Amino acid sequence: MKFRYVMAAIIALSTLAAQARSARFTIIPEPVQIEVAEADSFRIDRGMPVVVSSPELMPTAKYLADYMDKCLGIPVNVSSCEDGFGAGVRMAILGNGGIPGGYSLTVTPEKGVLIEGNDAAGVFYGMQTLIQLLPLRAGVIPLLPAVHIVDYPRFAYRGMHLDVVRHFFPVEFVKRYIDMLARHKLNYFHWHLTDDQAWRIEMKSHPELTAQGSEREGEIEGLYPGKYRALPYGGYYTQEQVRDVVEYAAERHITVIPEIDIPGHCMAVLAVHPEFSTTPDEPKSCARTWGIFNKFNNVLAPRPEVFAFLKDVFSELCDIFPGQYIHVGGDECAKRWWQESEYTQKFMRDNGLKDEKALQSHFIHYVQSVVNSKGKTLVGWDEVLEGGISEDCIIMNWRKPAYGAKAVKTGHRTISTSSGWSYFNMKESRNQTEIGPRGPLPLEKVYSYQAIPDSITDSQKDLIWGVQGCLWTEYVPTTWKAEFSVFPRMSALAENAWSAEESKDWDNFVRKVEAQIERYELWGVRYSDAFFRTQDIERKR
Repeated sequence: MKFRYVMAAIIALSTLAAQARSARFTIIPEPVQIEVAEADSFRIDRGMPVVVSSPELMPTAKYLADYMDKCLGIPVNVSSCEDGFGAGVRMAILGNGGIPGGYSLTVTPEKGVLIEGNDAAGVFYGMQTLIQLLPLRAGVIPLLPAVHIVDYPRFAYRGMHLDVVRHFFPVEFVKRYIDMLARHKLNYFHWHLTDDQAWRIEMKSHPELTAQGSEREGEIEGLYPGKYRALPYGGYYTQEQVRDVVEYAAERHITVIPEIDIPGHCMAVLAVHPEFSTTPDEPKSCARTWGIFNKFNNVLAPRPEVFAFLKDVFSELCDIFPGQYIHVGGDECAKRWWQESEYTQKFMRDNGLKDEKALQSHFIHYVQSVVNSKGKTLVGWDEVLEGGISEDCIIMNWRKPAYGAKAVKTGHRTISTSSGWSYFNMKESRNQTEIGPRGPLPLEKVYSYQAIPDSITDSQKDLIWGVQGCLWTEYVPTTWKAEFSVFPRMSALAENAWSAEESKDWDNFVRKVEAQIERYELWGVRYSDAFFRTQDIERKR
């Protein structure tokens, strides 16, 4: 008995010692397992070899080399040849059928760094962890501790959204945004391309959409009705630019999900095609205000030419984007305009649609048939459930978590992105003036988000596909403000999406955020320091 107590004490002390040694790490998101060895460190020198086991990993190796050169001023040599390989970084794919995105990272003084991924994505994520073991500023000699890290993601879907409609962002920033997703081990980029205020993607089948629908005459300041100012504003992405972004994202193991929002949020379409409206004789223009739900007629009418238009647009969209998923929107569809339309009411009677929710579902089902015919899967905001939708439609839960629970209970794969925890356009603190006017959404609340509702069963939990953050840009007109809105909250999102629930620890995350902010500065990223000001935490720098 005494021996058992002694052994238990030894194990406890060893565990505490390991925890103390691992406290030096500031990896976000938190890995599954970190084991620190009592050994010398490995020094990274200029010209260190980075060797890959297959050509598939060459983009990951070049990513690391580019990072070390530009951020730390340490050039390395990338190679696919292991002849004469000494100490350096070696990357290999195990192909073991393990959890997609899983990896191990081992540092030894003799051989350097070995990153082994279950797949190519896993190697990429292991490389991102390696980056977080490197110095936080240039001019510091990189000494990596002897460590063994085993890691894999909690959720298959780890996403971030960007609205480029309310305010337009150039391709260079979109790529920079994608790089930030990659450094947080996020793997889906939700690109919101159309809304009431503009149409932002070139359509060869309908060039008029960007020729006319990409521009607005002005906008309001503040919440509706706000203060109007005449400010001509425009911009759109050519298909060549879009394909370039998609390829750039793919090299970082990120899938782009485009969103064309219908059957509401369509004022930009109606500005070009007023005949698609329930009031075709009334002149239309791109919205000059935010938050127009039920204020302006922005819904599509169920006309034959509208369905032909939707077939053209979504077919072309499927051809432009190679990923599996197409987002149909489906949110905030104001039913009053259909109720007031004699044509629409007759269509509903003729087609056996009992109410306007059923009509909304009719639109969504039609688009789904187009998307499915192209071998793709439809994604929609949680309102698409209102009139019923087939189970192979993925639900993005933006309203209260109860809607996500409803989606799961009806057999739908669901992405948790409830606005109260995941909308980064909300200011971080009540007195924060840089973002506004809604909020606050503090860092701690983002971190506390429970992606899996308590009300669902264990068997239903597998239908929670993942987590997403959103950046709506009504009040985010510039690139620096976009970054300011997102960071450091994207780091909290990343830990929600990747790390096991039992490994999350707010106090530990607070410790890591200090280092993460130094990384932001190294990366040249604008960020909010509201957390430190509101929590009265003194930064150690």
